[in-house]
Amino acid sequence: MYRKHFALTAFPFDLTPEPEDLFASSTLAEAEVRLKHLLELRAIGLVTGEAGSGKTTVCRKVASDLHPGLYRVFYVPLSTGNVMDMYKSISWELGLPTERSRASAFRIIRTEITRLTLEAKQRPVLIIDEAHHLRNEVLEDLRLLTNYRMDSDNRLCLLLVGLTELRRRLAMAVHESLAQRIIVRHHLAGLDREELPQYLSHRLHLAGCELPLFEPPAIEALFQATRGMPRNVNRLAHYALTSAAIDKTRTVNTEHVQTAREEIAP
Repeated sequence: MYRKHFALTAFPFDLTPEPEDLFASSTLAEAEVRLKHLLELRAIGLVTGEAGSGKTTVCRKVASDLHPGLYRVFYVPLSTGNVMDMYKSISWELGLPTERSRASAFRIIRTEITRLTLEAKQRPVLIIDEAHHLRNEVLEDLRLLTNYRMDSDNRLCLLLVGLTELRRRLAMAVHESLAQRIIVRHHLAGLDREELPQYLSHRLHLAGCELPLFEPPAIEALFQATRGMPRNVNRLAHYALTSAAIDKTRTVNTEHVQTAREEIAP
């Protein structure tokens, strides 16, 4: 309802921007640098963060910047099953037939990775999102999938993406072999307090608004309530704009933010 009130072309905090329209936060910039280094090494990397910190967004941005002729990105969003379930998901992404046995599935995936690397001259990149759900044996098989000991160069770049608890799991003794092979680690923090006004303005700009709709005290209230986590900021800002439209005001104040907090409280 607030689109008409504020003369917006879209709901600024509901839309999912294209990779090129993402807000250039400091944490996004650092993540991009680290992940590009990982791609050069063709190694195993780890990206963690709290819910709503923008982990998947970072992956989308980095993947979108890769040359499609040089890289093949395979994205597995979630796998909570056993090793065969994971192999099936990877095979589907690779366009391979589904094998019935674990050994056959492992072999056909490795063969395709080798073909892409040596014949197609492409660098395979496997992104496993929501990796904190993976069982221990699945994590171990993913490590084995990247193990090409007979070659001087790695063939598969593996990126594990998950909640903060994934870091703690990988510190356990059972995952020592995998942890030792993780070359790049990055933990996503939220937006800085100084970045939040720019982030809000950026999202509003994408929706056709050039005016600063959020008053400075309201921005501070947003930061205090969300700790700068982008998803939480988007949700609270959306409801705060709704509250401001109901009051028929031209800007969002702290009362509107508080009303929004009460509306979305569990």
